[in-house]
Amino acid sequence: MAREKFIIEPHFRLQEWVAEEKGHFKDEGLDYDFQELVQSTDGKIHDKGNKVGAYQSFEKGRTSNVSCACHWTVNVAAATGHGKLYADVYSVSPSGVFVPVNSNVKTPEDLAGVPISVGYQSGSHYSTIQALEQYMPKEKINLSYADGMLFKRMELLIEGKVPACALFSGPYYFAEQLGFRKIIDNTFMMATMIHGNPDPEDLRKFFRALKRAQRDIDLRPELYTHYYKKEFPIRFHAMMDTRRWGPGERLVFEPYTPEAFAQSRDWIADHGIFEENKMGSNRYDQAVISLTQ
Repeated sequence: MAREKFIIEPHFRLQEWVAEEKGHFKDEGLDYDFQELVQSTDGKIHDKGNKVGAYQSFEKGRTSNVSCACHWTVNVAAATGHGKLYADVYSVSPSGVFVPVNSNVKTPEDLAGVPISVGYQSGSHYSTIQALEQYMPKEKINLSYADGMLFKRMELLIEGKVPACALFSGPYYFAEQLGFRKIIDNTFMMATMIHGNPDPEDLRKFFRALKRAQRDIDLRPELYTHYYKKEFPIRFHAMMDTRRWGPGERLVFEPYTPEAFAQSRDWIADHGIFEENKMGSNRYDQAVISLTQ
């Protein structure tokens, strides 16, 4: 029986593209397929409906061997049996809440009651609450889940159809480039989900390649920011000047610890983001996979 290839699917970041360009995957001996889904679907892969976000995509099933989402959602999805959280690395993505330059919103306090477009049970959902609850009671934080995932809500912000929008990674830099006002930073952690039963050695090869790519980006980020265009629908390309953009999500080769797992679950439960008894097992050892322990 032929050995299945390892399926790689980029996730709004540069590392997979750099590892592909520089030959790091091949140098590590990884037999893989590179699966691009943004331009091939004109971004519609991320155009979800109301209250459909990252968690629902895990419920539906993802096709790559590894995929990413905010650590809160990966935490709960892994605990409910939709994959295994890979505990040997996490990443940190730039993120923030943006408004049009002519908006009356100037401070975080001004966002009280203002609809903020976020992805349901996705990174922007949790991180916007975490950022704004320093400034206002939770009943004043008005999150809108009706505007879809990342590119759809970004486009609505550009067209002036939403008053505020949470964006991360490339769309975050794009909003800055276009002159939108960032009201508050809400940078957050990403985690990796393992799907199916990939060969552990393939996982090691994959992450060794990404570690090399991270070093490349750290040394010369300006050489690689053009890869953001690979992560955007083509209709936006003429407006983009990726030379002005930052390096984005950064991989951190440190463990996602049992303490981080438990504390995150406590915060999610305290904020009622999932229905009671819908968060799966609290057993870290059952929800994660580690190749270093």
